[in-house]
Amino acid sequence: MQRHMRPISFLLLAAASGLAQNTVTIRVNAARTVGPFKPIYAFFGYDEPNYTYTKNGRKLVGELAAMSGAPVYIRTHFMLATGDGTPGLKWGSTNAYTEDASGRPVYDFAITDRIFDTYLKAGAKPFVEIGFMPQALSSQPEPYRPIWIPGAANRDYAIGWSYPPTDYGKWGELVYQWVKHSVEKYGKGQVESWYWEVWNEPDISYWHGTPQEYDKLYDYAAAAVKRALPSARVGGPASTGPSEAKAAAFLRQFLEHCDRGGNSATGRTGAPLDFITYHAKGRPTVVEGHVRMGMAKQAEDVDRGFAIVRSFPKFEALPIVLSESDPEGCAACSARVYPQNAYRNGPLYASYTAAMMKNIFELADRRHTNIEGMLTWAFEFEDQPYFDGFRTLATNGIDKPVLNLFRMAALMRGDRVETESGGPDVDALAVRSDRGIAVLAWNYHDEDVPGPDADVRLEIAGVPRALTRVLLRHYRIDEVHSNAWTAWKAMGSPQHPTVAQYAQLEAAGQLQLADSPRFVEVQGGAANPEFALPRQGVSLIELSW
Repeated sequence: MQRHMRPISFLLLAAASGLAQNTVTIRVNAARTVGPFKPIYAFFGYDEPNYTYTKNGRKLVGELAAMSGAPVYIRTHFMLATGDGTPGLKWGSTNAYTEDASGRPVYDFAITDRIFDTYLKAGAKPFVEIGFMPQALSSQPEPYRPIWIPGAANRDYAIGWSYPPTDYGKWGELVYQWVKHSVEKYGKGQVESWYWEVWNEPDISYWHGTPQEYDKLYDYAAAAVKRALPSARVGGPASTGPSEAKAAAFLRQFLEHCDRGGNSATGRTGAPLDFITYHAKGRPTVVEGHVRMGMAKQAEDVDRGFAIVRSFPKFEALPIVLSESDPEGCAACSARVYPQNAYRNGPLYASYTAAMMKNIFELADRRHTNIEGMLTWAFEFEDQPYFDGFRTLATNGIDKPVLNLFRMAALMRGDRVETESGGPDVDALAVRSDRGIAVLAWNYHDEDVPGPDADVRLEIAGVPRALTRVLLRHYRIDEVHSNAWTAWKAMGSPQHPTVAQYAQLEAAGQLQLADSPRFVEVQGGAANPEFALPRQGVSLIELSW
């Protein structure tokens, strides 16, 4: 199931019946700051590490790094998995650790270096996920490499790579050698700026050990990171959404361990913890033939995790990274097979992400927590059909609408300021800098069904009173702007586009203006631009002087 453009018959019917647009006023008080606009959007990740340095992988890494003045961090699974580097859906390997015939460690960081080199050459930085278990260290080494089949039960996915080590000392030494090698290759200052996160989702099948065994794994990894580079940042536990009781209990016991538990690696009390990670996911469903998004579930994950962190005075000010923050939980689950994921190709994914970003900021404000990042688990899949419904930022090198939402966010600078919307589905996030005001507005609906545009009136107060006019730029994501999917369908959905068609799709995938830049009048420190905002559309209004 795919979400298509509104049929012509619907548009004609709407016009004939005089279907009224919703009129919504959004008030922006640029004189009232509510908090900093931290670049929480500048974090991305994916399962398949070996896609990083493919042609389209390098292209996308470059685009991500170039979009923002803030550092862009990239996370990927399987960085320590055993194999020849051949990628597959939800799989990858680097062969970083093997053992010789005598059981002595053999370290080979050539592929991990190739991944990090790709990031750093483009101007991005690694968000290093320390995992998974090398085959020679796994307590259940066979079977080891999984095969992921979309739509199948995939009960044998989490196999040898997800087990505890046979020797925690060897595990710790591997981590130490990896960090030490990274410092020698990239320099102390560079590696200090990275994140080192221990494992992924150890509260579910990604870890076939107990919570206490994960704590032990963490102790040895964290001690190794600090032994190689005392100033490095290490954290975890990258557990699943704490709206589920089991996940909440896991996060809480981990923080208790880091606070006052016995350290298996050092024999001391507690463990190093420089940042905290957990995941937050929505839950889309299909209802009466259309997709219903599940943003409330993701917001509950975020909020319950914040509350748990706040319950530990020692950690309440630590940076929190939602190291997977998405509308649902499986990037490799194509909408072709899983119809609830049909939101991914069009503007709905972008408007959802915009609304969720504001939710995260406001929940952090309310809980007085230090949100650092909302990491989008989406990248690109090699050798897959165009627009096949995977959760990706690009398809065969063509950018999807959601990537333009991050480009919009990257254009925003300064502090978050007060906003108030007169409608339940149309809302905004606004920032002010010394030379401008930017308002990100969206017409998001959990129910993905056709509906009228919203007539939006922005009432922006707090413009310098000496000004009589300001320059307005209006960027837009909707069915016809910043949307290569619409352009691709208009071509007849080619799976082998011509050179000319490909160039058209590349252009359509970039962030576009809704109309030409223009000057707008300012009276008494206020500007009041108006525009129509389609359902599931996103606008960025920039006022500059």
